[in-house]
Order: sequence, then structure tokens, then C-alpha cells
Amino acid sequence: MFKKFKKNRIFVSGSILTILTALVIAAPPGPTIVDVAIQINSEGDFAGQFDTLIASLGEAKPLVLETLSGNGQFTVFAPTDDAFAGLGLDPNTVGDLDGQFLTDVLLCHVARGRLYSKSVLSKKRIRVFKGGFLMQDEGILTDNLGREADIIITDVEAANGVIHAINRVVLPYAP
Repeated sequence: MFKKFKKNRIFVSGSILTILTALVIAAPPGPTIVDVAIQINSEGDFAGQFDTLIASLGEAKPLVLETLSGNGQFTVFAPTDDAFAGLGLDPNTVGDLDGQFLTDVLLCHVARGRLYSKSVLSKKRIRVFKGGFLMQDEGILTDNLGREADIIITDVEAANGVIHAINRVVLPYAP
């Protein structure tokens, strides 16, 4: 079944749009984390730097998209396209990952609550949805495997949280 979706990217893109549209009904007032990610990827200084992240939201289990489009407050450490490229992934190949692993990877980038850069920098450990904790030292996040990611963009506001961009994908466990 997955192969059918891979052959028809237009159908997948249409499905993502349908899901995003349906989630607007349950979204908080103002642009959600997903809305803001799409917006900054579409225009301005960071246009085209989050294509793989956005594609991965459509390929992961719906829980990720629902969470980041919902009413809770979250902090997202958003990997850039270069970060995904470091794992050999791009918008066309991210769907080749096992769906549960991709979901776990994305949730490893999400913390509960609105953590601005000042709060992030004051913490040594940041609890994330998957993978337990990310260690933090002077703006460098370290995952359970010892992989490090620099926080390169901070405090991008959304109605349901805040986004910080990072230059490497953090992993909850080895693939």
C-alpha cells in the first residue's frame, strides 16, 4: 500500500492538505506550529529550509500532526533540510522510513510547554515526547545516542507554542 502513495506524490500532497484543512477546525486561534512551519518555509529568510520536516509530518502517524496543530502548548526543535540530509533523507525519501520510527523521531523533537530560548538555555535536560530527555549545554542539544545538534534559530512564535530550528536530527534510539 505504501508503494502506491510513493508513486503518486500528488495524491499524498492532496491528502496532507486535506488533513491540515480538517485540523484547522480543532486548532487554537492564530497560526499553529504547523502553520508557522509552512509559512517560514514558504517565504522570507528561511524559505525552502524545512521541506523535509513538512513532508515528514504527512508521512508520520497522525498523532504528530494532530499534536502540533492542536490546543496544547509545545516547543519544537525543528530540523532543517540540511539536518535531514545528514541522514540521507529529503522530502522524497523520508517516507521510506518505518512509520513508527519516523513518528518517534519527530516526537523526540517536541517538548511540552512553551520554552523560549532563555528557558532552554537554563535547562540541562529537556524532557521530550520520545527518547526521554535531550541534554542541553550552551545551545547544543545531545540525544540518547550522543548526537549533537546546535540551536540555530530561536523563539519563532506560534499560537500553540514556540519553534527553535536545529542543524541536526536528534534520535530517540538507533534505527
